[in-house]
Amino acid sequence: MIYTCYEMVTDCRANRPEGWTHFITNYVPVIRKALAHYVPGKEADPMLLERILLAVRKPESFVFQATEPPEERWFVSQLRQIVMAELHSPAAEIALDLEQVGAALEPLTMTEKQAAWLETMRYAPEDAGPMLRVSAETVEKVRVRAAELIRGKVDAWRRTLLAENGPALGREAAVAQGADCLPGKAFLDVIDGRTAWRGREMMDQHLRGCLHCVDHFCRLLEVVYLLRGSQPLTAEEAEPLLRRLGIEAPKPTGWKRLLRRA
Repeated sequence: MIYTCYEMVTDCRANRPEGWTHFITNYVPVIRKALAHYVPGKEADPMLLERILLAVRKPESFVFQATEPPEERWFVSQLRQIVMAELHSPAAEIALDLEQVGAALEPLTMTEKQAAWLETMRYAPEDAGPMLRVSAETVEKVRVRAAELIRGKVDAWRRTLLAENGPALGREAAVAQGADCLPGKAFLDVIDGRTAWRGREMMDQHLRGCLHCVDHFCRLLEVVYLLRGSQPLTAEEAEPLLRRLGIEAPKPTGWKRLLRRA
């Protein structure tokens, strides 16, 4: 029997051990992979992990607020936002705001904007290329062009400006949703190859002027990367994390069901 993401969300919302055990077992490895990328060397920091888990467990945590059956990748994209909020990145020496970036990158296509935006998420061309299904060389060329476009819009500049301002730009973009912004399902349909050419063309037009949706799309591309190859914790690895949260693990007979991914 498959234990779905929606069942986990429902059980966690009701504070049932089954839900939290499934979450800890299957999604702590994803959290650690995100930490290894954004704060290398901190992925094994027990205090940081505990702080993130406590933030996830708060009753008001938006990661468990879905009222419709959530797709796993949508859930992980929400979880990723909580992880980022707990990292408390310092302000960049040379500030760059969303309006400046949007104006500078306006000439770029949807895929080119994504290639540039993934730099704010600190993905090297070698990693961003496979996400976008283009070569690393193409990503690098786009980023060189994007850097020059940004250079023409700011008073102070250096080549690493996008990456240095990444956390702040991500936070700004996440809350910049407009009435015409697209739902996550639209981006997942593109990722899964379910979008007709006309739909992709309309999306391209929207993303040319909307960094909120560029960011949303890139976060979902990142989620595919974070989930790929993720291995669940063993019962022994999960037990101390559950204990820290004050959760009693279910009886062993339930573990086989819980270890199966939705």
